Amino acid sequence: MRKDIEELSSRTRAPRRLAMMSAVISAGIAMTSATADAGTIEKRDFGKLPDGTPVFEYTLTNAKSMSVGVLNYGGIITSIKVPDRDGNVDNVVLGFRKIDDYATKNPYFGTITGRYANRIANAKFTLDGQEYNLAANNGPNSLHGGQKGFDKQVWDVKEMPGDGSVGLELAYRSPDGEEGYPGNLDVKVLYTLTDDDELRIDYTAVTDKPTVVNLTSHSYFNLAGNGSGTVLDHKLTLNADRYTPVDAGLIPTGVESVEGTPFDFRQPARINDRIRESDEQLVYGRGYDHNWVLNRPNDGSLALAARLEDEKTGRIMEIHTTEPAIQFYAGNFLDGTLVGSAGKMYRQGDGLALETQHYPDSPNHPDFPSTVLRPGETYKTTTVHRFFTDKI
Repeated sequence: MRKDIEELSSRTRAPRRLAMMSAVISAGIAMTSATADAGTIEKRDFGKLPDGTPVFEYTLTNAKSMSVGVLNYGGIITSIKVPDRDGNVDNVVLGFRKIDDYATKNPYFGTITGRYANRIANAKFTLDGQEYNLAANNGPNSLHGGQKGFDKQVWDVKEMPGDGSVGLELAYRSPDGEEGYPGNLDVKVLYTLTDDDELRIDYTAVTDKPTVVNLTSHSYFNLAGNGSGTVLDHKLTLNADRYTPVDAGLIPTGVESVEGTPFDFRQPARINDRIRESDEQLVYGRGYDHNWVLNRPNDGSLALAARLEDEKTGRIMEIHTTEPAIQFYAGNFLDGTLVGSAGKMYRQGDGLALETQHYPDSPNHPDFPSTVLRPGETYKTTTVHRFFTDKI
């Protein structure tokens, strides 16, 4: 009888052990899958600046096939790798392989630009009755923060892993008087890559004196792939009924309708359709290098600004922003003297920038949306780049 009981007990325990083992194996598979599907952040050496300061590249990778490379120097986005309609992954932004090139010859590829993105006329402005003189680095004007703007600073970096996203928080203190701007300005820029193939950029800043602030990201995009040739065959849509025409120095002269002009991108249009027209504005910019006034509610919400499409690869990028305007620059001054990270020279029109921002020269135009930031206030703005293909 005892033997029969022991055999029955053994037969009873066996299925239980198998069930337990199966549960453990299943849990292990689930844990491995969760780990594999989670976003990652990798850090690697990217060389040293001329003064010996080390530079690092952080690569954010989401649970799909998208990744974003970021330097602590200039907050530079070195790469955005996304799949095409067939699943082939390529880098869709222009850049360099070496830190030396970023430090000595970079036309703002992928940079955080500030303290004031775009141009300020005659490198000066008046705030609260006091005139401030800035560094003139674009003829008589100040461009993208001056001689050593935010694009040439080393930022503190904090890794920000999340649920369904990975991110980097970059921080920099711009001291009072830097490049002529008043006030100690504490800036944070948060790059977040989501599992929905979105790159979100959140900017915040506070100051201890009245100052002006206008920040943006200056990536040059080519949805066919970095180094693949021209972007002028891309289709562009801009959600804007108006733009700011410029003088010969590319300083805005006011606000006008896009109706009946080469600046009407309210419906999808190939960039090269009208870029060579004999319009005075195109002559001034050697093509498109202008600011569009976005159609958006005045409530600080995210709104569609632009849509860029490449028919060859099927890649599409949408840009949503809380900003009132967007600068479209068609890479008009790329002249073949720069060799990029794909080992190819960059020629005119091989990449384009779509910079969400306030209007150029706003500190000298009281009728433009204000860029003044005062103590006790927080500068806060967000832009989202969403990537997908025409296959969905």
